[in-house]
Amino acid sequence: MLRLHGQQLPVQTLERSLAEGRLHHAYLFTGPAHLGKATLAVQFAQALNCDADTPPCGVCPSCARIAEGNHADVRLIDLGGNAASIGIDAVRDIINSAHLRPYEGRTRVFVITEADLLTRDAANALLKVLEEPPDDVVLILVGTSADNQLPTVRSRCQTLYFRPLPVDEVAHVLQEEHGVSAEQAQVLARLSRGCIGWAIAATGDDTLYASVHQRMEQIVDAIDGGLEERFTYAGELARRIDRDRGAGREELFLWLRWLRDIMLIQQGHGASITNLSWREVLERHAGALQPADIVRWAQNVTRTIEALERNANVRLALDVFMLEAPVLTTRV
Repeated sequence: MLRLHGQQLPVQTLERSLAEGRLHHAYLFTGPAHLGKATLAVQFAQALNCDADTPPCGVCPSCARIAEGNHADVRLIDLGGNAASIGIDAVRDIINSAHLRPYEGRTRVFVITEADLLTRDAANALLKVLEEPPDDVVLILVGTSADNQLPTVRSRCQTLYFRPLPVDEVAHVLQEEHGVSAEQAQVLARLSRGCIGWAIAATGDDTLYASVHQRMEQIVDAIDGGLEERFTYAGELARRIDRDRGAGREELFLWLRWLRDIMLIQQGHGASITNLSWREVLERHAGALQPADIVRWAQNVTRTIEALERNANVRLALDVFMLEAPVLTTRV
């Protein structure tokens, strides 16, 4: 059986396809990161090539080789190295391999784990496989949004949507299956925003939580500081965005979640905040900012994210964001 926490609909859809022998030649797995999309893709590849009566068994030679990345007929295609996109050469390789008969299994499976980053030329080239797929080939595209795929590609795939899990469900899994304390489980579950893969990884890798905590410290320093401190923060964030635009964008979403927590506290819903370990600071900020200021600040963050997505000048956009940020005062 296929197994994935909290994703009953995609799991049931794939299991029904396996049971009925009515497979699509291409699938698009879409949803936020760390929900297990690639994990399910690998399980599906195992099921298509498993030697057991109830696939995937996870232990037969075929399942084991697929899990280890050593199966001749199952390939995971990602960025590789320091590439910023998946280019046409990688897709041409898929096209050439797709027309070969399976070597050791029944089905050739190609999983593009970062399909959002296919170049336009690569996506157009992929249509050659999607329009005339060989009978023994299954293609799985893994991305964060169906809108990131060309309409011509999207229309030729069966799209399966993966949803974030409820916070309490993530916390329950952390406690029952990973031995995390109730308090820490709540902290990690809320920070994960329902993306259980991140929460599970954080239980075994302290650096993940430490990284988020460090970024929150920098955000708090910028909020509490004057214009000089805010411009210093803007410069540091601009350099991070230049190195990793995705990570920089995620930091701006941390700002939105911080401002959301302040609004929740101001409206008497402090039990629902995301940043539990920062409650005292959030309460201080809630007492020093007017609700209208919080709304305008959140709107400024959103505009900044949109500007960066339009390839605006990063440092200028962040400087404007800091100039428009309200100054903390004591509310009466």
